[in-house]
Amino acid sequence: MNKSELVDAIAAEADVSKAAAGRAVDAMVSAITTALQRGEQVSLVGFGTFSVRERAARTGRNPQTGENIEIQAARIPAFKAGKALKDAVN
Repeated sequence: MNKSELVDAIAAEADVSKAAAGRAVDAMVSAITTALQRGEQVSLVGFGTFSVRERAARTGRNPQTGENIEIQAARIPAFKAGKALKDAVN
């Protein structure tokens, strides 16, 4: 499912226009992104938790040359599915 299909599904389920559903999806993504940029986590009970994880610096290998390279530390977004979502999928 891509973004436009998600917007269509939300519009049908919530009985709102596609434009309003699109704005709601954009607002949700924006709010989650902003919270993660501040280092906060976003918990949606029953669905899951979005958080930021720290990835340590490490040494990697260039597959073309075999040369060792240094990979910088990074902050990465992560998602942990909630119990209700896991149960619905299984």
